[in-house]
Amino acid sequence: MKKIVSLVMLVVLLALGVTACKPTATEKPAEPETPKEAEKVSLRMWAHQNEAFNNGYQALIDAYMEANPNVEITLETFEYDLYIQTLQTAMPAGEEADVMQLFGTWTSEYAERLLSVPEDVMSVSGAKEAFYPSTLGGFIVDGKLYGLPQETNLEYGGVLVNKTLYEKAGLTYPPVWESMDNVLEDAKELATVEGDVMTVSGFHFASSDGAFFSFVAGIKQRGGDYWNADQTGFTFDTPEAKAQLQWMVDAINVHGVSDPVLFEDAEGWVGDEFFQGRVGIGYIGTWMIAEGRAGYPDFADEWDYLWLPPVVGSEHKFVADSGWGLTVSPNSEHPNVAWDFAKFVTTNADNARSWNIASGTIPAMPAVAKSPEIANEMPWVAKALDVLPGGEYLGNMPDRDLIVYEIVFPHILYALQGLETVDEALQAMDNEANAAFE
Repeated sequence: MKKIVSLVMLVVLLALGVTACKPTATEKPAEPETPKEAEKVSLRMWAHQNEAFNNGYQALIDAYMEANPNVEITLETFEYDLYIQTLQTAMPAGEEADVMQLFGTWTSEYAERLLSVPEDVMSVSGAKEAFYPSTLGGFIVDGKLYGLPQETNLEYGGVLVNKTLYEKAGLTYPPVWESMDNVLEDAKELATVEGDVMTVSGFHFASSDGAFFSFVAGIKQRGGDYWNADQTGFTFDTPEAKAQLQWMVDAINVHGVSDPVLFEDAEGWVGDEFFQGRVGIGYIGTWMIAEGRAGYPDFADEWDYLWLPPVVGSEHKFVADSGWGLTVSPNSEHPNVAWDFAKFVTTNADNARSWNIASGTIPAMPAVAKSPEIANEMPWVAKALDVLPGGEYLGNMPDRDLIVYEIVFPHILYALQGLETVDEALQAMDNEANAAFE
């Protein structure tokens, strides 16, 4: 996700029913599996600023330190953009923290400055058995494992749905979506226009993550690909890509489900707009559930999180970033303890589950995703169990944020806004994205 929205916390998360500060009694962190050194060990951990994520981390840090009195772990957090800059400057200088939260898709960019996972912590084959393929893919570089994933970063197919607006429009709730045509039909009725201004978006999909991942999923579902045969370049100017982008443009121009000028990241970001009652169906990852509950405690509309049908056919085919996970610096003075802590947090099912519940994220481990505790605390995950196996890893890009957010998404948005034709947008994507390999 390009932006992890840092929201001002107006109330304590526990008052909202979000398990964030520490695991519940049924999710008490497990004891570490290996003994620690007797000497005093001090570790630093870096993470991006996200209240729910960081509270989940701190609970596990406290549990680890309680079981290992000789170990002290300090959590240091950074605003998302500053975190990227800090990694880019600190790692070449060897000044990074012992343990670092990294987005899986970034791992290939930093692999030369990371410590590979020791076999006795987890092997590549063991990781492939333990984690979803789309989640694990980014942490494997040239056949070596460089980190342990914690979440499935599923930006494809999930939507926030406003029940109050559905009932106000006289639509059946919960909706029965057998195809995306049904979604567009509902969205057209949900959209509200006053004069010449759209005040409620029926289907807000013109945000960076939603637009990009629905675009590439549509390419996959139509039988195409955006990589060339050996993944050394991109092929965005294809019949499958053209069909998908045209479908997205028609959703705006023919069906009138949204206004991509008013309802897009800069003017009306989907997370904020939904929790202010101005979006009927909002395309965004499940991480927004915890953020929305915390940031908008006075939002009175009833809502839920549902999954869209495939845009073509009946089979979910999509790509996903490898989400957040933990890595270890080769400059750590205590790499064995750092890896033991990372293993404690990520591979123990009880601890992994407690962090997923605290952060509101989809588990990286199928065994955790299918657990009754997850189904009880996060029912939207249970609804996604049929979707998750259809995911592929996005692929190791020369600069993932550049390709996704500065090249492909802007041209999608230009096409939606009528500033470029579909053909012009695809040709520009192709040219600019392939130039990143030069």
